[in-house]
Amino acid sequence: MFFNSIEFLIFLPLCFILYWFVVNRNLKLQNAFILVASYFFYGWWDYRFLGLIAFSTVIDYSLGIAISKSQIKSRKKLFLFISLAINLGLLGFFKYFNFFVDSWIEAFNSLGYEMHASTLNIILPVGISFYTFQTLSYTIDVYREKLEPSKNLINFAAYVAFFPQLVAGPIERATNLLPQFSKKRVFNEEQAISGVNLILWGLFQKVVIADSCAPYVNSIFNNYESMNSLSLILGAVYFAFQIYCDFAGYSNIAIGTARLLGFDLMRNFNYPYFSRDMAEFWRRWHISLSTWFRDYLYIPLGGSRGSKWMQLRNVFIIFMVSGLWHGANWTFVFWGFLHALFFVPILLLNRNRNNLDQVAKGKLLPSFKEMGQMLFTFLLACIAWVFFRAPNIAAAFDYLKNVFTEASFKIEYLNIERYNIEMLLILFIFVMYEWFHREEEHPFTGKWKWIKIASVILMLLTLGVYSNHQDFIYFQF
Repeated sequence: MFFNSIEFLIFLPLCFILYWFVVNRNLKLQNAFILVASYFFYGWWDYRFLGLIAFSTVIDYSLGIAISKSQIKSRKKLFLFISLAINLGLLGFFKYFNFFVDSWIEAFNSLGYEMHASTLNIILPVGISFYTFQTLSYTIDVYREKLEPSKNLINFAAYVAFFPQLVAGPIERATNLLPQFSKKRVFNEEQAISGVNLILWGLFQKVVIADSCAPYVNSIFNNYESMNSLSLILGAVYFAFQIYCDFAGYSNIAIGTARLLGFDLMRNFNYPYFSRDMAEFWRRWHISLSTWFRDYLYIPLGGSRGSKWMQLRNVFIIFMVSGLWHGANWTFVFWGFLHALFFVPILLLNRNRNNLDQVAKGKLLPSFKEMGQMLFTFLLACIAWVFFRAPNIAAAFDYLKNVFTEASFKIEYLNIERYNIEMLLILFIFVMYEWFHREEEHPFTGKWKWIKIASVILMLLTLGVYSNHQDFIYFQF
């Protein structure tokens, strides 16, 4: 079931009514209701994979108890290893089996050894990367004794399958979300209004911005050989906003939906395109994933301790693994490699903790230095996004090469019956919304609150109706 679908428009109010007015007097019944609703939500896409998420749930629930009860360190490690092996094994099979087989064959063929092998028709379960990392955080934290294991299977199953963030995050830690299933939840009007505002803003990001960018992106990337330099530059910019608003839109809808049910999820995006360097960018982009890799991979590898060589090694490992997490294609790995390269000078100059506050905090406009830093960081992000969007690495390099060789900066008429200028006007409005509310969670605060809400609803009903409705991009990850 998709957040931007008619089915969800019916599903969410029905869940809200049943949750607060029918099963609200009994916490166990509320949690059981959330579990049933979550399985229904997930099964709407493909009921066959409900068994997979149930299997992962039972395995990690049992192993969490086994780890806690074990008195011998080696036995604890064994149970943790079993959890890692099963979860990563399932993720590897469904997501990477064909990728590694094809890469192996291609490597041998390039050496002159002809190999043939048939790959399997494997369907990638929606959200497997997200709920796998969520259950892994649970067993790892139990092993580290940061969390007591859950003794209630219903609560734990509801935590794993919690429908607002099940298929595309945020990747919640068990230390934050799981205890919320054990506490009595009382309806809070302020929390609910905040949730509705986040849902509205998330829908605006997805339907008005991301889905409006989609036809421009597809038109330019699918025909990049015949596009001039300006269109190629704009294609990269459009994709930067498409993927940001697509994913941030999902996250905001997920966080808002959770608040309607009395839960607090972590923030996943914090205006990343106003970052002054790539270190700040990654503190603001897909926060739940970047902090997951920091806590469960980067720090165990040594983090920022040790020599600069060790620190650089850890950075490259983190970013390339992050790239591979996004998909079974070398373009994603190279995308991660590029971000690691961008991070190198920041780390060598010890500037990775320089920009911890919001840019131009308390000011109307940034300084010329800050503006230059933001534009340069956005440029680096756009270069990397070309590799993320391109079908293969060769096409990405050709795309970037043509930016310099097709030296024409005339606004082109695209084969989608639109000019670029239309999309640029929409993006300008969006950037202004974000800039003037960058110190807030969403724009619907302060002065002119109802005017801003009305304007967003108007754009949803006009631009949104005619946008090219797309599935959420991160469903494929």
